[in-house]
Amino acid sequence: MERPPCWPDGQPCPNACAGALYERLVYNRHHLPDPWHGWRFAGRVLVSPDGDRIAAGRLRGLLWRESLEKRVCRGAVSSGRIVPIHNRQDRR
Repeated sequence: MERPPCWPDGQPCPNACAGALYERLVYNRHHLPDPWHGWRFAGRVLVSPDGDRIAAGRLRGLLWRESLEKRVCRGAVSSGRIVPIHNRQDRR
């Protein structure tokens, strides 16, 4: 790991900034703001306080589906019709 310029080799961590950089790069520990209290990263996966894991691609897919459902509902409300949205089969 390449240390920040303010942290010479063989010396203890000089400040919080250098310590945070070290934690982020070596241990993948990120400070998340208050609404995300208890959430953490494990590699490339976001982990909830309950231990549920979600990858970036899955989260992106869920957000895409939610936006699609909002658009369809807006269109259905304005036209007075109901449009079902079916789940696709998981291809694993």
